[in-house]
Amino acid sequence: MSAVLWEAASLRAATGGAVREGVSVSGVSIDSRGVGPGELFVALRDARDGHDFVGDALARGAGCAMVDRDVPGLGADAPLLHVGDTLAGLTALGAAGRARSAARFVAVTGSVGKTSTKEMLAAGLSACGAVHAATASYNNHWGVPLTLARMPLGAAFGVIEIGMNTRGEIAPLSRLARPHVAVVTTIAPAHLGRLGSLEIIAEEKADIVAGLEPGGVAVLPAEGPQAGLLRRRAEEAGVRVITFGEGAGVDARLAGWEGGADRQSFRVVLGGSEIAVSLGVPGRHMAMNAVAALAAAQALGADRARFADGLAGFAALAGRGARVPVPVPGGTALLLDESYNANTTSMRAALAVLAAQKGMRRIAVMGDMLELGDEGVAMHAALAEDAAASADLVFTCGPQMAALHDALPAARRGAHAADSAALAPIVADALRAGDAVLVKGSLGSRMAVVVRAIKASGAQGAAA
Repeated sequence: MSAVLWEAASLRAATGGAVREGVSVSGVSIDSRGVGPGELFVALRDARDGHDFVGDALARGAGCAMVDRDVPGLGADAPLLHVGDTLAGLTALGAAGRARSAARFVAVTGSVGKTSTKEMLAAGLSACGAVHAATASYNNHWGVPLTLARMPLGAAFGVIEIGMNTRGEIAPLSRLARPHVAVVTTIAPAHLGRLGSLEIIAEEKADIVAGLEPGGVAVLPAEGPQAGLLRRRAEEAGVRVITFGEGAGVDARLAGWEGGADRQSFRVVLGGSEIAVSLGVPGRHMAMNAVAALAAAQALGADRARFADGLAGFAALAGRGARVPVPVPGGTALLLDESYNANTTSMRAALAVLAAQKGMRRIAVMGDMLELGDEGVAMHAALAEDAAASADLVFTCGPQMAALHDALPAARRGAHAADSAALAPIVADALRAGDAVLVKGSLGSRMAVVVRAIKASGAQGAAA
């Protein structure tokens, strides 16, 4: 088994629960299908009750299971940590993981770019010391405590992502994470339908300063309509602010940007000197994420030259800009997988990356951007100019994307379908060798269905 992360006494002390002597675990999991040998399986309730899978988790080698009710069918000697409520128990375990850690912590939030910025921080800081970072987009009421509960004792840096769906979610997660540095990326109309305005979205994102450790630093965008609000909130909390952007007077400034189809280089002017950065991903928005990450790393006390070198290890994630060659009849197409989520800001950024793919037929596949409220249809239609300038053909799906389809020039219209399942085979059949195809939409639009269809079509073609 791997090194012990929690043993019986520390599990009891953290959660107030009951567990027999001799139990120890090497990790923490909430997924019985992926639980590792010797890990603690936490039986949370979501779409399904995790208690129904405790037996399976233990059979797979879990060292213990956290439960808040009896689980039929288990032997009397089953290693169980009994707590009053498993979500509260996981939260308490996360708080204990944070309390015992000597690492420097950075927390990231924002409407656009928070996961990419988190991954850049993890890549850059790995050149400066041992790093523990949130997996995927584990940024909610169970993701943040799970990340903290997994915190290795010897880590030098912790990177936490904090998200939200409604007002009032970020502050308690920030207080749980207690970061030394907080980063707010771009403010955009994500969850606009739930929160009502960009100002309220910015207020919620600004709540990340609520949990900053004494002497903490907020890394904030210098530009944008909500920049003043973010800075005011930080200053009211007595927090030192570092701004990032492109204009004069910015603390961390993007300069000398040179972008290509698959990579970019630029300089960051920070603290009276310049740092050269090279990224193996395209997109000016990614460069701005890197500027924020570099400013945060310096505020953490990391060596910024080493951090910049470490950024060479950053790669876009599946669903968040991953570039995937796909075999098609006669050659290869390039899939730009942005299927995880979308709002108007991130959609325009992704279209700009598609536009940079020169010498290729460029195809955009766009699903509904959800939770935009009453202005949603108009916001979709307003993408027509960007889409027409960036793509040779545009395929759309969903009731709101119908407005974009109708607003496009006839020559740019590929096809429109009711949903991603109906659109997927149309797109897969349309691909040709040498194409670049961007797939993007909100998570609820299920654009990953299109991505899978493209990959499956390519695999079948290669096997034929």
